[in-house]
Amino acid sequence: MKQKKQKKQRIACILTAAVMLAAFTGCTQDAGGMRRTLTAQECAQEMGIGINLGNTMEAYWEESGDMTAGASTIGADTPADYEKCWGAVDTTQACIDGMKAAGFGTVRVPVYWGNMMADDGTYTISPDYMQRVQEIVDYCRNDGLYVVINIHHYDEFLIKNHTKEETLAAVKTIWKQIAGHFKNYSDHLVFEGFNEALGTPQNGTQLTEDEAYAYVNEMNQAFVDTVRSPGGNNASRILIVSGYWTNIDNTTKEKFVMPADQSNDKLMVSVHYIDNAVFWQNMCGSPRWEQYSKDQCDLLKNRFTAEGIPVFLGECTAIYTPDHCMKNMSYQNSSELLRKQLDLAADYGFVPVLWDVNDNFYSRTDCRIKSDADQTVITEVAARLAAE
Repeated sequence: MKQKKQKKQRIACILTAAVMLAAFTGCTQDAGGMRRTLTAQECAQEMGIGINLGNTMEAYWEESGDMTAGASTIGADTPADYEKCWGAVDTTQACIDGMKAAGFGTVRVPVYWGNMMADDGTYTISPDYMQRVQEIVDYCRNDGLYVVINIHHYDEFLIKNHTKEETLAAVKTIWKQIAGHFKNYSDHLVFEGFNEALGTPQNGTQLTEDEAYAYVNEMNQAFVDTVRSPGGNNASRILIVSGYWTNIDNTTKEKFVMPADQSNDKLMVSVHYIDNAVFWQNMCGSPRWEQYSKDQCDLLKNRFTAEGIPVFLGECTAIYTPDHCMKNMSYQNSSELLRKQLDLAADYGFVPVLWDVNDNFYSRTDCRIKSDADQTVITEVAARLAAE
C-alpha cells in the first residue's frame, strides 16, 4: 500500500510540474498532431465559417501615408503598439472563446511581419512580435479552432520597392522563419502565402501580362518550397496559395498556375469577395448581384474545385450597409444578404471567411456577434456545414 501511495504522489507531482511548465512556457492545447493523409478538401470541409482578426497584427504605422519605407516605429515599439494602432483592442483568450461560441470554425490572423523588424536587410522577424503572433495562434488552438496566418501588406511593400529577385529572396527568408517557429504545430495551423498584392508591379515599372503572371507564380512557388523544405510537420501542412490580387477573374485565368508540391492534395487557393464588383457598384441585393456572385462561383468551380483544389474565400463581406445596396431590393436587411452569400459559398463547397475589424460585426470586448440576426445566420449556416 505504501508503494502505491508513493507512486500516486510521484505521478501527482509530475502532473503538477507539467501544468506549471505549460503555464510558464505558454504551451497550448495544440499537441502537434498531423493527420498525414488529411487532404486539403477534407480540411476545407472541417474549417466551417471563418472570421478575420482584421486591422490587428497586420496593422502598421507609416507616417507618410504610403508604403515606401516599411513600418515606422510607433510608441514604445512593442507588439501592442502595432496591434492597436488601427483601432483594435488587445486580443484576448476571451475574445477567441467568443468566436468559437458564436459558431466560427476558423480564425484568419493577417500579419505584417515588418513591424519591429530591423532595417538591416536581413529581414529578421522580431522575437517579441513572433511571440505575440504565437500567443494569438495559441488562443485559437486552445479552442480547437483552425487558424490561418499569412504575410499581409508586407508583401505589397516588398513588391513595390524591390526587384523581383530581391522580393523572392526576402519572401523565402521570412517564410523560413515563420515555418521554423511553428514547425511543431498541428495540421489545424494553416499557412497562407500572401494577401492581395500578387500582381502588383514594382514602383515605376511596367510588366506584360505574361511577366506579371510569371511573377505571381514564382512567388507562390517560393512560398510552398520554403515551407516544405525543413520537413517535419511542415512537409504535410495544408497551405493556401494566394490568387492574382486575390481577384477571381484574374486567378481563374489559365496563366495562373498552382505551384508544384512534393505533398499530394495539400493546397488550397485563396480569393476574396465573390460579389466584389457589384458591391462597389452599390447594387447589393439586386438580381444582378445574385447572378454576378453565382457566375464568380462558377468560374472558381470550373477552374479549381472541379480539379480537386478547394477555394478559400479569405475575405468576405460581413455587413452590407445601405449605401452599397440597391434601393427597393427584395431583401430586408444586411443579415439576409449575408445569408445569401454564405449559403452560396456553402453550395459550392468554398470556405467563407468574414472580413471583420474591431467592434464591427463581432465585438471583441463583449465577445459576441453584435447583431442577433447575424448570429442566427452564422449558427444556422455553421450547422449546415457541419452536417454536410
